Parts: sequence; structure tokens; C-alpha cells
Amino acid sequence: MLGETKRDRQAERREATRAEIIDAAWDMTGEVGLAQITLRGVAERVGMRAPSLYSHFDSKNAIYDAMFGQAWSECLAHFESVKEQVPPGAREAVRFAARTFFDFAVRDLARHQLMNLRTIPGFDPSEENYAPAVAALDLVREIFHRHGITAPEELDLFTALIGGLVDSQHANDPGGDRWARLLDPAVDMFADHLGLP
Repeated sequence: MLGETKRDRQAERREATRAEIIDAAWDMTGEVGLAQITLRGVAERVGMRAPSLYSHFDSKNAIYDAMFGQAWSECLAHFESVKEQVPPGAREAVRFAARTFFDFAVRDLARHQLMNLRTIPGFDPSEENYAPAVAALDLVREIFHRHGITAPEELDLFTALIGGLVDSQHANDPGGDRWARLLDPAVDMFADHLGLP
């Protein structure tokens, strides 16, 4: 019929297989750690031989790249889902942005490592899969600009502060709240530094 687009079933199957491979890589990461995943191990989890995996991902770094893009896309979607809930006051808005990222980041150590730390030697994300990270930071920048916080170094300070608390939470009290409890006081220090009401 006119106006209908023909489904590309082969492309759909290929995309489904790629998604299954990425899911298997995340599962393996949860068991052995981010740096220890292997193409052979991932292939076995999806019921294929390692050489067949190369028709979907040409290297382990290509799998990491897809995982990186997926992780930041999830973070971006999370920020977009709550952006209408940002409080109107400057200090509360900054606190909201901090809590939103902190809570997302501490939910999954391996995901956080891939997204925010240079734990994989030789891995750099592609421009395509780095784009959601930039977009997520742009949402935070938008919140800051709304309250007159426009200097790039202030956003850098904020990301370093919150990232440090996330790292400390993962390293010293995984699953707990020791550094989570310090989030609001840390944001208050940041807000005091900026002179926010």
C-alpha cells in the first residue's frame, strides 16, 4: 500500500542480536568486572562462536563503545524524564541535578566506571556514542544557566565534586549511604561558593 514503509527484517534481526550481545557483555561485566570481559565469553552467552561475533562488533572496544553509548543514553533519558521536576530555586535546582546524577551513578559500579573513568586502556568512545554524554551535561548546563551560573569552570567544579562523591561511595561504602549523606552538604558548600540564595 502507498505510504507504508517496508520493514527490513534483516536489519531488525541484526539490531536485536547486537542488543543481545550488549546485554550479555553487561551481564559478564557484573560477574568478572569491566576489564575482564572477553569476546569468546560474550559469544558463548549469546550462543554463537567468537568469529561470528565479529560480524556485529569488530573488536572488544567496539562492544565497550556500544555499552558506553547505551549507558549515557540511559542517563540522558533519566535526566529528561525528571527535568520538569527541577525546583525553581537556584540552590534546590543544583541539589536536584546533583542528586539525580549521584543516584543514577551509584546504582551500577561497572556502568559508572565505563561512563566516567578511564578504566579500559586504549578505549575512547566514538563521537556517536559520546553524544548522549554531551547531551546529558547540556541538560545540567541548562539548569545552571537558568540560575545565572554560566562560567564553564563552575560546571567543571560541580562535576568533579559530584563525581568524587560517587567514586567515594563506590569505593568505600558500596550499597550504603555514607557519601550519599554528604551530597547535600557538599552542594551547599558549592552553592555558598557561588553565592546562591
